[in-house]
Amino acid sequence: MKKVLFGLAIAATSLVSATANAAEGDVHFKGELQGLKDSLIVFSPGPDGEYKRDTVLTPNGKFDFTINVKEPCGISCYTPGTLRRAENVGFQTIAVPGETAELSGDLSKSYYFSGSKFYQQYNEADRTMEVVNKPMQDLINNLNTRMAAGESQETLMKEYQEKSGALKETMIAGLMDFIKQHPDYEASAAIIPSLEDIDKMKEAVALLSPAVRDGRMKVYYQHIIDQMTERAQAEQEAAKKQASGVDAPDFTLNDINGKPLALSSLRGKYVVLDFWGSWCGWCIKGIPEMKNYYTKYKGKFEILGVDCNDTEAKWKEAVKKYELPWLHVYNPRGSKVLADYGIQGFPTKIVVGPDGKIVKTIVGEDPAFYTFLDETFGK
Repeated sequence: MKKVLFGLAIAATSLVSATANAAEGDVHFKGELQGLKDSLIVFSPGPDGEYKRDTVLTPNGKFDFTINVKEPCGISCYTPGTLRRAENVGFQTIAVPGETAELSGDLSKSYYFSGSKFYQQYNEADRTMEVVNKPMQDLINNLNTRMAAGESQETLMKEYQEKSGALKETMIAGLMDFIKQHPDYEASAAIIPSLEDIDKMKEAVALLSPAVRDGRMKVYYQHIIDQMTERAQAEQEAAKKQASGVDAPDFTLNDINGKPLALSSLRGKYVVLDFWGSWCGWCIKGIPEMKNYYTKYKGKFEILGVDCNDTEAKWKEAVKKYELPWLHVYNPRGSKVLADYGIQGFPTKIVVGPDGKIVKTIVGEDPAFYTFLDETFGK
């Protein structure tokens, strides 16, 4: 199954290689995959909880290496070109201590697992995931192609929202059916996080046989469930803080010239709080349209860029590089502004009305933000 590769936010270094004498916690990976060139970068959890980065040679797509992990965990393997964002080649899987995984196939199409009993079962689960995910992946591929051809992002987003719900339900049903049919497979426990829904994940756990449910895979799926539960709670709290009609918490931060600027000093006009950072790809991608709308409705609203998770130097450099004409303040680490507004991701745009109350919150680079501006100021 070809996996979609997302963001890479893992660091550290070390060296990995195949070992003749297996130690406790060793997981052996070997095989031959079309699409590989000369090397893979393997990211896996280290003993200190941080991810380590290992380099594996893959001449002619062949590899043979061992990693050591204390418990079942996810690992990611990418080509150096993928880390440079020059290509999209690699795979993600689970590493289970004491097991051997053999991989074959084509990374651009489908690849397969064999080896020890766990990975034979995992291959069955992976094949199921490939089948049930295909309709959703076909939709995404179609929308991406049409976007590249110039079709409206807002139109495509609307189509995705209309169709993706039913496709996701079909996908979940397919995975649940596999787990029902294979309650004794540890691989059934391994695919539970793919359900991406806390209630469904808990339902799937209940379908497992006691030996699997309470066995070595429990630490793997339970960790994901706990993380998602915490995230859901944080999002609920954020929704309360960002709800329409809530008083926008006042704050004072230094502007681009080092002078204090208070949000309350802008009372009486519409203000868009743009929580962003120079490191945020989607933030940067949205700048041209932001500038267009700032000009289109000049004088009808103000933008206050709140830079987050940057050094002051990188912040100032980005403001200059992208020629951002609106107001800017720097939010230093340790500030409580992000917590006060319940910021969960970047970019987040919070529209504050002339009365100082929140009017609307938009998370991500969403065309709905510009629709809101047109509806509010284009009358």
